[in-house]
Amino acid sequence: MNPPVRTASVALAMALAAITANANTDSPKEKPAMNQPATRPIAVPSGYQESDRRQVTVDDEQGVLTRYVRTDGRNAGLGGEHFSTLVSDAGVLKGFANMSLDLVGKPLPSRERAEEVARLFLQQHAPDLIERMKISWIEPHDESLKVTHEGREEVVTLSGMKVKARNLADGRWFWIIVGSDGKPMVFERDIVWITFPGKRKTEKWLHDSWLATQPGPWAQPL
Repeated sequence: MNPPVRTASVALAMALAAITANANTDSPKEKPAMNQPATRPIAVPSGYQESDRRQVTVDDEQGVLTRYVRTDGRNAGLGGEHFSTLVSDAGVLKGFANMSLDLVGKPLPSRERAEEVARLFLQQHAPDLIERMKISWIEPHDESLKVTHEGREEVVTLSGMKVKARNLADGRWFWIIVGSDGKPMVFERDIVWITFPGKRKTEKWLHDSWLATQPGPWAQPL
C-alpha cells in the first residue's frame, strides 16, 4: 500500500510545484499596469492646422499646449474656433478642447448617452481614471464662442452635456463634455480644487477667457 501512497504524494507535490512556478514566472508585461497613462493619441479634426505650440506649467508639472485652427482661417482669433490639446511631459493627455461653430444650436445628447460616451472615451484615453471614478453630476454646460457673422463680431453659445467626476484615488476632478454630435468636445483631468475659498487651483490653459488674462501674446490672435 505504501508505494501508491508515495506516488500520489509525489504527483501532488509536483502539481503544486508547477502551479507555484507558473505563478512566480508571470512577467510584469502580462499584468495590466495600474494608473497607466493613456497611450492612444487624440485625433485632430480634419481641416485644422497647428498654429501655436508652447511649454506650460500645470500644477508644477511641465506640459505642452498645442493649438490648431481651421485651415480656412474662420474665427481663428482668441476666443474663436480652435482645437487645443494639453499633454504632460510624461505623455499623459491632460485635456483637449474642440471649440467649433459646427456644434452650435443643435440638440444635446441625453444624460445616459453622455455618460456612455464619456466612459468609452476614458477607456481609450485615460483608463486609469475609471478605476475609482465617482460621477458627481451630468448637466448641460455652456461655453462662449466668438465668431464673425456678416462682417460683424458676435458671441454665440456653444453647449454640451458635461459629465463631471472625481477620482477617488487622489481626490482630483475630471470631466468630459459631450457635444451635439455625440462626441467628446472637452476633456480635462487632474483638476485641483481648493475647497476654501472655493476655487480652482489648476491653470486653465484650454480656456481662451483665461488665456486672455495671462501675460504674453495670448490676447492677440494666434
